[in-house]
Amino acid sequence: MPTTPKIRPRALIRASGGPRYAVALAVDALGTGLLRPFLLLYGVSVLHLSAPLTGTAMTAGVVAGLVCMPALGGWLDRGARSTAVAASMLVRVAGTVLLLAAPSGNVWLFGSAALFLGVGNQAWPAAHAALVATLSYGRERDAALAAGRALRNAGMGVGALVATAALAGGTPVLQALAAVTGCSYLAAAALAWSVRLRADPAGAALAGPAGTADGEPASGMRALLAANVIYVFCLNVPEIALPLILMTQLHASPVWSAGIFVANTLLVVTLQVPLTVLLSRYSRRSVLALAGVVLTVSYLGFLVAASLAGGWAAPAVAAVSVLCTLGEIIYAGTATALVTILAPPHALGRTLARFELSTGFGLAVSPAVITALAPHGATALWGSLAAATLAASAAPLRRGA
Repeated sequence: MPTTPKIRPRALIRASGGPRYAVALAVDALGTGLLRPFLLLYGVSVLHLSAPLTGTAMTAGVVAGLVCMPALGGWLDRGARSTAVAASMLVRVAGTVLLLAAPSGNVWLFGSAALFLGVGNQAWPAAHAALVATLSYGRERDAALAAGRALRNAGMGVGALVATAALAGGTPVLQALAAVTGCSYLAAAALAWSVRLRADPAGAALAGPAGTADGEPASGMRALLAANVIYVFCLNVPEIALPLILMTQLHASPVWSAGIFVANTLLVVTLQVPLTVLLSRYSRRSVLALAGVVLTVSYLGFLVAASLAGGWAAPAVAAVSVLCTLGEIIYAGTATALVTILAPPHALGRTLARFELSTGFGLAVSPAVITALAPHGATALWGSLAAATLAASAAPLRRGA
């Protein structure tokens, strides 16, 4: 049984890309938090587009990002690392420029902006994971990936809070936020590019035994990718499922939804690295399966909480959301690390691209699935999610492809 590694800040920063790269991640996340949650509002309020038209354009951007993933995977397998990360940021600079240039009522420029932003948002996780995988191995890699997620959530949370406080300024403030976002992406891209890291296209730069996870042969990748589509529903639970249930079925104050979202962010920022390191004494397959079980229990908890009367439902939902966030942290701290270990060194980029494709697909369909199930009652929503997630939790333990 592996021992639990210690968290050494300097070693963690070095394994995550170094100080300049850490600053790049923070600046990029801050800019993302300033605009990404309010992109729909920008299209409706600044460009005076209809909400359905704005949403369609944003969805098209996400789909375009998914379509570009195979090309990114091939580029990564040819050795690109810091350049690929910088490119994902520069693409979003182009998106913000188009956003600022779009005149009122012009859906085509807004759609083009959403396309560039979508491509960058989809490309960044795979490029970042490939960079970290090149610099670290073993359980240090798990901790480094977890640290990157915690830093990104912290930056996005701060950005979202600043933007929320500034929204009272109306249209000029939204345009200013878009401009600041573009500048932050440009600065982050310059910092990421300055790292100047490439990998051996043959995969020799990746330390550790190729195609193994915890000393076992690589297997079950297809099942893992399919299960990942279900797992990622947990990422949209605090943003979509809980606000929908709290406001439309429990008629609770919006304060509960906001509080759950803030608590989710704080828990991820504070617990992502410690919990990932703590669980590193167990096999990654087992930990990922555990994440599915924890998420399943939380979904069943939401089912019970939603049935409570006398004003107890909203507090109970908030309490159960902590368990759901813990499941999310366990999943996020293990899944990408497991994929980087399972991937053959010469196909790391393509494997990560497929993994992010499954993540993006899950994130894209989950709002539609959640909103379709919710009107049929708590049992339909949480029962279905619990059953699907429990079934998915068996996938990491499979040895066959």
